[in-house]
Amino acid sequence: MSFRVLTRPVGYVCVEAVIATVPEEESDVAQRFLQLAEVSEILNISSAQAYALVRSGELPAIKIGGRGQWRVEATELENYIQRMYAETKSFVQAHPFGGAVEE
Repeated sequence: MSFRVLTRPVGYVCVEAVIATVPEEESDVAQRFLQLAEVSEILNISSAQAYALVRSGELPAIKIGGRGQWRVEATELENYIQRMYAETKSFVQAHPFGGAVEE
């Protein structure tokens, strides 16, 4: 798996997101689910923060296997990222930088 950086404008700032990409020769099924370590790497957060996102329900995930390991579907991670962009945009619009007063 490799990663690419996407830069998107959010209000007055540009936000970078790291997206996992899968070479074509790898199976689609193999990369459908991500481990929490991969999620934390993609979001540039700690493993504990990724676990907290899953446990709180903010980031939908499933528990699999005898040891109950968490897996996040790649599409759910992308949906979460898009939700965070929307929330950030709303926040920035509601809280303008510098508190400028409109005339």
